[in-house]
Amino acid sequence: MARPTGRVLTLLELLQSGGIRTVAELADRLGVDGRTVRRYVDHLVDLDVPVESVRGRYGGYRLAPGYRLPPLMLNDDEALAVLLGLVAGRRAGLLTSAGAASETAVAKIRRVLPERLARQLDTVLESLAFTAPAGEFATPETGILLTLADAVRRHRPVLIRYTSRDGRRSERTLHPYGIVTHEGRWYVTGADPGTGEGVGSGAEPTVGSGTGQDRTFRLDRIADARTLPGSFDPPVGVDPAQRVLSGLATAPYRHEVTLRIHGTVEQIRARLPASIASVQELPSGAGAAQSERWHRVEIRAERLDWLPPLLASLDRPFAIERPDELRALVIALADRLTAAAHRR
Repeated sequence: MARPTGRVLTLLELLQSGGIRTVAELADRLGVDGRTVRRYVDHLVDLDVPVESVRGRYGGYRLAPGYRLPPLMLNDDEALAVLLGLVAGRRAGLLTSAGAASETAVAKIRRVLPERLARQLDTVLESLAFTAPAGEFATPETGILLTLADAVRRHRPVLIRYTSRDGRRSERTLHPYGIVTHEGRWYVTGADPGTGEGVGSGAEPTVGSGTGQDRTFRLDRIADARTLPGSFDPPVGVDPAQRVLSGLATAPYRHEVTLRIHGTVEQIRARLPASIASVQELPSGAGAAQSERWHRVEIRAERLDWLPPLLASLDRPFAIERPDELRALVIALADRLTAAAHRR
């Protein structure tokens, strides 16, 4: 027969799975009567676990938010999912600046795992390999992330203090549309109703409107965020992820490249995603095929040396409009490939 303490912990686990649990359901799962269920609930309340009763025909008990995190009961699958999620999140740059929090969370869960489950976890981690090396990610402050997320949900303006890529500091109001993660970095995108220069991540405004220009800011460069009074109406059908990608593709860099590439949008995007290039369809001549046609592709880059091999791998007809330096690099690559093909 299970000891009362074990049943109390089982009750806590049942309540943590969410929803309202009736007394009859709990009694059946615990193998006790309704009076004993109520006594076990009293034990949890005495331990400051926020259990509340729900009256009515479908009433019972549920776990309410409390002033502190109650003891967390996880089964084997849940414990492994949490630990593997923390490992993957750390490598993907999805953690906040409180990096030690992930380490201590892993340590706490790892410490209380049954020996059998701990061995299984170690086996998984020892056999797990990643195709990409672990990166050093600039992570945002937890408080800033939570403030911006709340402003996005409630459509509230925020005042942020921001340091741009070139070190310029500014204070501005933002109407945030959404938070986006991309390649290990966190971004917030929205409308800047003020005037003046300066944008997040170095990107130029992508859209001008009556409520301000769209901006993309890196969260790790935001020193402070404070919610302001009032509210705003975000654009209908706004896509924060697409806005961030467009902002990155049009950000000012050392080189501005313009190409014409013949093919479908899918073929072009296979090598030049939205975060790298903007693609615009060009007018087609009479009788031109509808599936493949010429597109103007614009790319901004700090270096050009990676573009010639990428264009070669695209395996589509292309023409370079600018800059001439890229044309010279493509010719040099073609000469090397030709020499290598004749080499025996």
